[in-house]
Amino acid sequence: MRRFPRFRSFLTLLLLFSLAALGQALPAAALGGDLVLRGGAIHDGSGGEPLAGDVVVRGERILAVGRHEPQPGDTVIDCEGLIVAPGFIDLHTHSDSVLGDPQARRCLNYLIQGCTTMVTGNCGGGAADTRAYLEGIGRKRAGCNIIHLAPHGAVRRAAMGAARRKPTSEELAKMEALVDQAMRDGAWGMSTGLIYPPSSFAEADEITALAKVVAAHGGIYATHIRGESEDLLDSIREAIQVGRRSGAPVQVSHFKVTGVSNWGLVRQAAQLIEAARNQGLKITADQYPYTASSTSLTATTLPDDRIPGGTANLASRMAADPELAAKVREIVGSRLRQSEGIVIAQCKAHPEYVGKSIRQIAEEEHRDPIDTVLKLVAEGGAQIVNHGMSEDDVRWVMQLPWVATGSDGSARPIRPGEAPHPRNFGTFARKIGRYAIEDKLVPLALAVRSASGLPADILGLADRGYLRPGYFADIVVFDPRTYRDTATFDSPQQYATGVRWVFVAGSAAIEDGQPSEQLFGRALRHAEKAVAETR
Repeated sequence: MRRFPRFRSFLTLLLLFSLAALGQALPAAALGGDLVLRGGAIHDGSGGEPLAGDVVVRGERILAVGRHEPQPGDTVIDCEGLIVAPGFIDLHTHSDSVLGDPQARRCLNYLIQGCTTMVTGNCGGGAADTRAYLEGIGRKRAGCNIIHLAPHGAVRRAAMGAARRKPTSEELAKMEALVDQAMRDGAWGMSTGLIYPPSSFAEADEITALAKVVAAHGGIYATHIRGESEDLLDSIREAIQVGRRSGAPVQVSHFKVTGVSNWGLVRQAAQLIEAARNQGLKITADQYPYTASSTSLTATTLPDDRIPGGTANLASRMAADPELAAKVREIVGSRLRQSEGIVIAQCKAHPEYVGKSIRQIAEEEHRDPIDTVLKLVAEGGAQIVNHGMSEDDVRWVMQLPWVATGSDGSARPIRPGEAPHPRNFGTFARKIGRYAIEDKLVPLALAVRSASGLPADILGLADRGYLRPGYFADIVVFDPRTYRDTATFDSPQQYATGVRWVFVAGSAAIEDGQPSEQLFGRALRHAEKAVAETR
């Protein structure tokens, strides 16, 4: 019986060296025996009470869960005092384009939290050509498995450019054909970003027509709803309407309410969702456990649908139209008043602004905060972190059994000179480590389920998300005493702590706390009620 990872014989070392030289990925139990994760507290993803016992892996899949007597030749990892859980599934990331960066492609900020699968194509953005995108993942690999959604914004742009109008019948037919092809090529559904052009130009009838195509393939409709502030309830009603008319399950992205005067409204939104669920609609949501959001400065302070003519050429139009200028200034001022602070996360035109708030920049430059926003937008904009949510609301939402955990972040290496949202590095460790283990706000089993079995159920993922015989061995082993987020808003690029082992289809991506240089993630393709994989 061997103890992983110390292989004691010269022959073993020679075999490992030979496999590495040939570029072969080495499963954890590649030397003939099984891998036994022994003596841990097993949270299987169902939300039930943990089981004290063993998880046995043979090759890429789970062989057994329960009591097991290791056999000669088995690889045994002592998990006493540790938690063994399914690899976490992040339903909402924006990792699409960054996976072309070899360092970002490692997905270390997610693997180190225990994530083994992430979903791309969210908020209507990402690759419209699902086949090419997944084939690229298959060739280059990634640290995590990748699931893709057909992004409505990209599809609409391919069919009708940036036109701010309803599609013609021919354009809608082209969009339907593009979504149909994306589903045939392995997309798991379609996403919308209804605050971002051109998705924001779409009306409910257009979205419903495309969601019907998704439903015909057994996919889901994931939506960044049209409004997350004072218009939250109407936006939830629209999502429910699309689900009812199309037959597609609905996934509400990053469920929340922003704006100080809107705090508490999320509870009424949850009542609308629960009423729809009670009437038979499949509708769920995801959440990141933070009181700040993060997107572009333009989307936050200049909502496209509130400005006559949108935000294109806004500065010159305002100069020529005093009435428009006054309206825009009123909108920006209202958005600033609804926030407890908007902080610059990334700005090409002014890297010196990173980490500073709009108010701080305005004070330093003796400029009105509204003028500061308009100046930045005119100079190319910025990515921001917006402190506009209530801690009470965040804590309340995470206790709902139909709300999964999703970061709304992206795979990224540590980059000096940037101040991204800490959710990129800490979402899962924060939900499970802080809110469940430390604060005991959420039962640990429910917190684990929100990151594993629940997202698998939402996606219809047949063989991941649970610790069950026959399932792929996507597994995380972490220490409940040390599994915590360390990323903060002041110092956001800090890896989580406490994860000891992460296995992706039986291969050790994190080995006794140390990341592997190899990439074990795959492109996971959706088919009607079945899963095929691209190696």
